[in-house]
Amino acid sequence: MPLAGKGMLLTSMNIDVSDEADFNRWYDREHLEERVAIDGFLEARRYIAHAANPKYLCLYSTASLDVLDSPAYRARLANPTDWSRQTMARFKDMLRVVARITVSNGSGRGVALGVVRLRPTPDNAGAWRDALQDKLVPQQRDGIISMHLLESEPELSGATAEIPAARNGGARDWFVLIDGTHVGAVSAVIAERFTGPTAAPFPLPVSVGTYSLMWDLAKSDLTRG
Repeated sequence: MPLAGKGMLLTSMNIDVSDEADFNRWYDREHLEERVAIDGFLEARRYIAHAANPKYLCLYSTASLDVLDSPAYRARLANPTDWSRQTMARFKDMLRVVARITVSNGSGRGVALGVVRLRPTPDNAGAWRDALQDKLVPQQRDGIISMHLLESEPELSGATAEIPAARNGGARDWFVLIDGTHVGAVSAVIAERFTGPTAAPFPLPVSVGTYSLMWDLAKSDLTRG
């Protein structure tokens, strides 16, 4: 399975231009390393929008979903650094999703990422999951490395005491991730499989977007450092 672990935290946000330099410095010099160091966290990836909103996206892979409700993680949430507290207070349009990785096909990751946000219901979730098993096949398209499905965990998603995320906005949504070697390949798959006439049985997604990888950090990088 190309994604490490079974759990994932997805966060995305906008930030005012006046705060952007400090925001990126905080992410790059403190926050990613702090999160990856938590027991059960395996890696983190930062992205910037190519054609998407919000502008910034981060994916944190965990060994299991339980890690994102563990004492170690909750202790870190309850005790942010001063820099974290100040930076998180400036987030805009924040989305915070705790999810299970239920489909993960392919090998490795690409520099381009497509994100497709779907909104299933209890009545159609099973059929959608089966259909996505057939749609998320990277070998059928040049330039696509791997494809994944994240199914949100509503009780763990949303705001925390320090993170001003949308508490209930789409807490049961699913997120398809499409890893590719270039944005054109990712965009073509989104159009072909999720927004075009062959998208059935899915309605139009809640949103779609494409992102470019900024950098990633694995637990093994901390050991070497």
